[in-house]
Amino acid sequence: MAKSLMLSRQTEIPFLSSLSSDLPMLQIIVKTKDVRFTIPIPYAILNIGISIFSSKLFQQHLHKWTKVHLDRKKLDYTIPFVDKELLKPIVKELKIHKGLLLIDVKAKDGTEVKVRL
Repeated sequence: MAKSLMLSRQTEIPFLSSLSSDLPMLQIIVKTKDVRFTIPIPYAILNIGISIFSSKLFQQHLHKWTKVHLDRKKLDYTIPFVDKELLKPIVKELKIHKGLLLIDVKAKDGTEVKVRL
């Protein structure tokens, strides 16, 4: 794994970063008046999340958990099954478009959220 020397913006102390920009990942960037942080999500973690979310056991529990609430609100809604084989090609295609800005939201109070491939 590539390591690079980076300079911390708050303390200006150099530190080693094990997350290089060469690694394929989704980046969530949140900026507020006081805080700025980046959440890197590697595609491997994204694939694991898709596998868990699309598992039959998780879908059964999700249906069981929401059924009580939907019955209480008297809503007739069925959560559709999520197929892993449909989501995997989407993630594979996202890997090709590295650097693409998917979401860029700015609130009135100055908060910014960006999702970049």
